[in-house]
Amino acid sequence: MSITPSREPILPKLKAETILKLLKRGERIDNRGLLDYRDISVRIGLIEKAEGSALVRLGGTQIIAGVKTEIGSPFEDRPDEGVLQVHAEFVPLASPSFEPGPPNEDAIEVARVIDRSLREPKAIDLSKLVIQPGRTAWVIYNDIYVIDHDGNILDAGMIASMIALATAKLPKLEVSPEGFKIVRNTRENPIPVNLLVATVTMGILDNIIIVDPSLEEESVINTYLTISVDEKGRIVGIQKRGSQSISFKTLDTAIEVALKKGGQIINLIRSIINNPQEYMK
Repeated sequence: MSITPSREPILPKLKAETILKLLKRGERIDNRGLLDYRDISVRIGLIEKAEGSALVRLGGTQIIAGVKTEIGSPFEDRPDEGVLQVHAEFVPLASPSFEPGPPNEDAIEVARVIDRSLREPKAIDLSKLVIQPGRTAWVIYNDIYVIDHDGNILDAGMIASMIALATAKLPKLEVSPEGFKIVRNTRENPIPVNLLVATVTMGILDNIIIVDPSLEEESVINTYLTISVDEKGRIVGIQKRGSQSISFKTLDTAIEVALKKGGQIINLIRSIINNPQEYMK
């Protein structure tokens, strides 16, 4: 397994030791509770040429997700479904560790986790994106851009993606003898969202669980668990990173935490998509 080189600023040893001591006492350096998220703010509709977009600030982390659509062909093994593609890009200006070029392993992992979190519970009804079964369908591109990195890219990216998809509208489709034509300046029907999904990322230090680790905390914790939760209260995905093993007891606790915190995030997402005018650019 290859490892993407890291160029994150090295945390001073004294500060790293302070963070670890605080965590072991059940405290955090930014005075949050162990299970508290940082402040979350959202703006939607920032990208005029996208079918949907959302900017999410999670503490100091900023991520923008944009949704674009094209006409394409369904996959051969799924002729009765449209196509959803998720991509993530770590913009070099967001962090000293992000370099120009193709997406690195971390960006690919973020995209895959978000893709699975949407796909497994069928958050998007892909069957309603078919135009001609087996021949023509809508292709939905969900592009995620990290523009300021201060930890927990995954949860911020998931929130931005879910809001961008849920507030996006498909452009008008005209039919002519020559085929189909997209009319970009007219957006009609919403993307068929079945249900809402959130991810909850936790840092694991021995048997201590912390929700929404900041960049400083990520520098001293090497094991993470991301649990995807849907609005029906189901666990729809789990991703572990790091070398530390996790006990069954810690895993059970993490699942309970994810269900509770994930439900809170989903309620926030629902509030935003039900009142989009309050969050417009």
